[in-house]
Amino acid sequence: MTDWIRLLNPARRRPSSQAPMPLGGHEVRTEIERDYDRILYAAPVRRMADKTQVFPLERNDVVRTRLTHSHEVANLARAMGVDLVFNHGVGRGRPHVERDIPALLATLGLAHDLGNPPFGHQGERAIQTWFERHADTVLGPEHGLSEAMRQDFLRFEGNAQALRLLTKLQILNDDYGLNLTHATLAALIKYPVASDRTDKTVPVRRKHGFFQSEAALVEEVWGATGLGEGRRHPLCFLLEACDDIAYCVLDAEDAVKKRLLSFHDILAHLRHAAGSDATVAWVCDAAEREHNGYREAGLSPAELNDISMQVFRIRAIGALTRALTEAWLRHHEAMLAGRFEGELLAASSAGAFIGALRQFNLRHIYRHPSVLQVELTGFEVIHELMDMLWFAITDRVDPARPESSRRSPFAAYAYGRISENYRRVFESPRNTMPLRYREAQLLTDMIAGMTDSYALTLRDELRPHFIAAGHGAARYALR
Repeated sequence: MTDWIRLLNPARRRPSSQAPMPLGGHEVRTEIERDYDRILYAAPVRRMADKTQVFPLERNDVVRTRLTHSHEVANLARAMGVDLVFNHGVGRGRPHVERDIPALLATLGLAHDLGNPPFGHQGERAIQTWFERHADTVLGPEHGLSEAMRQDFLRFEGNAQALRLLTKLQILNDDYGLNLTHATLAALIKYPVASDRTDKTVPVRRKHGFFQSEAALVEEVWGATGLGEGRRHPLCFLLEACDDIAYCVLDAEDAVKKRLLSFHDILAHLRHAAGSDATVAWVCDAAEREHNGYREAGLSPAELNDISMQVFRIRAIGALTRALTEAWLRHHEAMLAGRFEGELLAASSAGAFIGALRQFNLRHIYRHPSVLQVELTGFEVIHELMDMLWFAITDRVDPARPESSRRSPFAAYAYGRISENYRRVFESPRNTMPLRYREAQLLTDMIAGMTDSYALTLRDELRPHFIAAGHGAARYALR
């Protein structure tokens, strides 16, 4: 059984990285607390302010972005960590555990969506379908890719991209990225399997958590923390549940803010779908009582709807986090031993409640025409960008040399628009992945790093030049 000493391993992959002592003072943060700060100040965090949570290209500044969502998940997760260490003695005996478990959970919340491409989960699907459509040419057998390498792109995954972003792409002059602790890296791996070893029937294996380019790094992290394939860090279960709470409850609140539905619509669905469940009944009854009280306050219908939804959010999050704590404590020994592979909320007393709320969001929010229409725009934008950038990446004078000059003015210009950090990793002689893998990964690195607005702007900037160069809308034959 893995213990908390190993699970909270504060060592870094580059051991010499120690913070210089402040003038006349000393370092007051633990190593895991420093991880949070390293991520907070990284540029990809700021970019999440212009990345879709649910409603793409949203003009209403009250509605959540990936950044506000991530801060809310971090807040929920940190609070859960405080409860576990101070009220339940989790990790007792490990130095600084009262500081490190809450800090690690907050770090996971802040970082968990960093690898997501623009336009929400539709962006992931757009990348996958581009590779599916061009698999025979782009990922064909003549390129020497293993099945796992092929699946990295056919099943492109934002969780794996987040790990890559933090360990490889945020660089100064080495290959360690932000050089985070083993504890943080281990807990970031939500799905501890490679892309060719997924299993949709097992929650912790449903997707993959790393690319083949980071496989050796992951083995190192697992060795340092006592984990391994299929064994998720116990705090990652907690983070996953906090993410579920945030998007299930808060996406519904955003939909009410946008006037797509009302507070009463949500209560009616919950009572119909699972009205006999104790958690559903308690949340709905409590929210309805307070709603009736606010009706006497002379509020407008819109104000009454908004404040009633805020009350629902408070009561729902309270009930879900209480159930989550109980479930985590009940299963944490099995997690430490690597025997628990399910979803904590589904295994909790609030399972029926979260299931009914997910069902409501799927039917009435994620499939709303206003969401689907703009998601379609994002899908088309990503495919156009991938066409143009793939041409720029592969149109080289010397196909065997990544750094070779581009053959056409358009390719030279478009290649220069790719992030310098990403190009440096692609061209580096230390990059030992097959050349075709590196080309495909440069493409996904660039697409995943874009914000919604930047993707639209770059597509509009490159498109007329691409057409003028003779490629047009007919889609050139991919190399």
